[in-house]
Amino acid sequence: MKRYLLLLLIFLLTASPAGARVYIDINSPALRAVPTAVYDFRGAPEGKEVSQVVREDMQLSGIFEVVPKETYIESDLPAFNQSNWTPLGIDLVLKGAVFSEGDSLVVTVYLYDVVDGRVVLKKQYRSKKRFLRPLGHSVTNDVYRAITGQDGPFRTEIAFVGINKRGKRHIYIMDWDGKRLKNTGISGELLTSVHWSLDGKSLVYSAIKGKQWGIYLADFRTSKEKELFRSRGTNIAGDFLPGRRSILFSSSYRGSPDIYIYNLIEKRQSRITWSSGIEVSPTASPDGKWIAFVSNRAGTPQIYKMRLDGTGLRRISFTGGYNTSPDWSPRGDLIAFSGLVGGHHQIFVVNPETLEAKQLTRTGNNEDPTFSPDGRFIAFVSDRNSYKAIYIIRVDGTGLKRLTGRGIQAISPDWSPVNLF
Repeated sequence: MKRYLLLLLIFLLTASPAGARVYIDINSPALRAVPTAVYDFRGAPEGKEVSQVVREDMQLSGIFEVVPKETYIESDLPAFNQSNWTPLGIDLVLKGAVFSEGDSLVVTVYLYDVVDGRVVLKKQYRSKKRFLRPLGHSVTNDVYRAITGQDGPFRTEIAFVGINKRGKRHIYIMDWDGKRLKNTGISGELLTSVHWSLDGKSLVYSAIKGKQWGIYLADFRTSKEKELFRSRGTNIAGDFLPGRRSILFSSSYRGSPDIYIYNLIEKRQSRITWSSGIEVSPTASPDGKWIAFVSNRAGTPQIYKMRLDGTGLRRISFTGGYNTSPDWSPRGDLIAFSGLVGGHHQIFVVNPETLEAKQLTRTGNNEDPTFSPDGRFIAFVSDRNSYKAIYIIRVDGTGLKRLTGRGIQAISPDWSPVNLF
């Protein structure tokens, strides 16, 4: 198992004027995409590639409306004249320059606020040429932060289980846009249920080894895999618990599947559900005080939530008779799950307090939702094109994009909780 060191960006110059206004409340229901001009970065040939990564990121974000280059009437750096852009209704202009130094690139970007007529972001980056795409993602993230005050998903990754044409299962990692797909080398029989650690430096997952289901942890810092728990029955990994050195998991080693907490320091497990039915797929709330999980205590699989001490139990899914695979959003305001509707599994989100639910997908079978760390996107598995692939969609149901292709059947995605490069 090998973890790739993705990128060390050296920020040589940062100059964001004090008092730069936040343009967008990304949580507002009246969200309007900001018309933005993105120039091809001048200088080295790689400049066009970097700027294209930025354009694609911006357009997919739903925050920016990238205006076609044919409408630009101004030259590239160092020119900027507010009066050239105001009649066009463009609010932001991004320009940049790229210089090649051996196997490295030096990139300088300028983000102009047309309304105020000033620079709101000026920054210089240095990276190896082989990390051109992560560099572009980092530029987008800084632009995003300059106008929203928050990080976007651009420097995050998605882990998933891929099944090749020979039926072999491996854990893969890719950038948020599906590019730079990497095989981690982690494999196993019936490998499933991948979950990132809260710091993004390890993964926990389930696999059959030695004819028993076990839960394993892969540490990218040490490039080592270790067994956490293995027993008779089925043992399926769940989320890491915020604020604790612990993970959730479900196990049937004492009979019907129940939910447990495994303490990574003390190396012991404690049981937290005691139903005679099936209790599986635990996911933790952002504050670590609640879990959502699947239970058939009402006769069919449904999503419930409860506190870690077992109190406050409440059913939260009522859209059909078969609901599974919950994932709690990083903001705590939504829980995504897969529900059976009209003979097909679809992705839903539900408010865990009001129980108001919304269906996001309507084509094919769609399962295993996982939130981006900013809570604005969900990755999931769909067979809508006759093979299982990872897709992403915004929580408002827009921006659907397929990330993986036919070469790998993809299952069990999990979005990294933090920026990884």
